[in-house]
Amino acid sequence: MGKMVKETIHAKGIDIGIYTTDFENEYVSLTDIARYRSIEPRVTIHNWLRGRDIVEFLGLWEMLHNPGFKRIEFDTFKKDAGTNAYVFSIKKWNEELGAIGLITKSGRYHGGIYAHMDIALEFASWISPEFKLYIIKDYKRLKYSENSHLSLNWNLNREISKLNYRVHTDAIKENLIPPELTPAQISFTYASEADMLNVVLSGKTAKQWKEENSSAKGNMRDTATLNQLLVLANLESYNAVLINQGKNQQDRMQLLRQLVIQQLKALEAVSLDSLPKLENG
Repeated sequence: MGKMVKETIHAKGIDIGIYTTDFENEYVSLTDIARYRSIEPRVTIHNWLRGRDIVEFLGLWEMLHNPGFKRIEFDTFKKDAGTNAYVFSIKKWNEELGAIGLITKSGRYHGGIYAHMDIALEFASWISPEFKLYIIKDYKRLKYSENSHLSLNWNLNREISKLNYRVHTDAIKENLIPPELTPAQISFTYASEADMLNVVLSGKTAKQWKEENSSAKGNMRDTATLNQLLVLANLESYNAVLINQGKNQQDRMQLLRQLVIQQLKALEAVSLDSLPKLENG
């Protein structure tokens, strides 16, 4: 079996271990259940397994839940069940018949014989019908607690997803997409092509930015993000191409803004953490 996760049922002062690999098929410690009536659990379990009706029950369970169970070999396996000389071997049961309902687990503290929950409850009935009810009661408590946590986690994850979506869209709105160019900005003739690119990228000329950030050191390009600087380099190249094509400044501004939006969105989707790091020196 794969990596197993342990839980515990508490029934009438007895701790009963449960292991699962997929949180659906759970294996309960028959050894712990047997401790309710016996100081030698292994002997008690094998006495139970000797009965012909129990062997037939185990075989039927395998047929219903295990496509790999060897039915023909099972007929041979059970022929002596119930006789005084019959000894049930879990190892032979699993290896020769491909059974999955019973397992043995080694270990000083959590070792023992385990069975699928369906089989374990049958064993608990044989030990004590009253004790079986206590097992079922605490098992239901355990499952209710798990479901409550799952429900809480689902709702929490859902709210976090909604919050992350809002944060992401707000970030794009405020930091990624430059503001709309106003008619006045488009019609204005910029003496400096660099200032025109500033307006396309951030909606402000260098002078306007400085007036709004008088205490800041450096200029607006010194405070630009890495993505903005990457796009700015492309803007300068694309602007040169548009100038050579004879496009006027107003037309170029609108084409350049489309490029800004397209490239900033593309860069935002790339995680810089995934880029290879430069070695020092």
